[in-house]
Amino acid sequence: MTRLSVNINKVALIRNARGGKIPNLVQVAKDLERFGSEGITVHPRPDERHIRYQDCYDLKEMVTTEFNIEGYPTERFMKMISEVRPEQCTLVPDPPDVLTSDAGWDTIQHQEFLKDIVAQLHAYGCRVSLFIEPVEAMLEAAKKTGTDRIELYTGPYAEEYTMDKEKAVSAYRTASQFCQEINLGVNAGHDLNLENLRFFKEQIVDLQEVSIGHALISDALYYGLENTTQLYKRLLT
Repeated sequence: MTRLSVNINKVALIRNARGGKIPNLVQVAKDLERFGSEGITVHPRPDERHIRYQDCYDLKEMVTTEFNIEGYPTERFMKMISEVRPEQCTLVPDPPDVLTSDAGWDTIQHQEFLKDIVAQLHAYGCRVSLFIEPVEAMLEAAKKTGTDRIELYTGPYAEEYTMDKEKAVSAYRTASQFCQEINLGVNAGHDLNLENLRFFKEQIVDLQEVSIGHALISDALYYGLENTTQLYKRLLT
């Protein structure tokens, strides 16, 4: 089975729009685990427009599944990771002002930098995943950084899915086969939803985890959080 990790950034965004603690981020994470989510993902950004750094500390106290923290490895981010020590840290090459993650690492250009960061994260006891596009050269270079997994950036797949799903998934299928050959774990995330998730899962070799936030939280407005969580889990079985 592929594990479902729910990204709760959008819940924090709603909370921050009015201040206070409604919706309560910690309670939502608890409920998601109770409803079947096998992980909780957060992605704090420097301006804390949704997830705040303090949220990472608060969530660590109660997450009983897998806690996955995503982000760019600034000094502040790395200090927080050293103290929170999540089960998984997903490194994303986001500039500070980006709205959402929309590109993977250039693991060739940044290989030495990533090697150092991956080693630090391993010293903190974290499994490491690199957000990356399905390009063999980048995957091969990712392996050389010492990372445990990669997270395939699935934005282009989601965008092309309704036009030609076979073409949309082709590079991802090939990438997952290559990752299996070089013993690199595969996660995936970005714009996966109830329409395109099952097909993607069926085409990818040994897909270990998907991280889904925006679509799942949006669907929950219509179907409810418990039912929506189960709908996504069924697509991954």
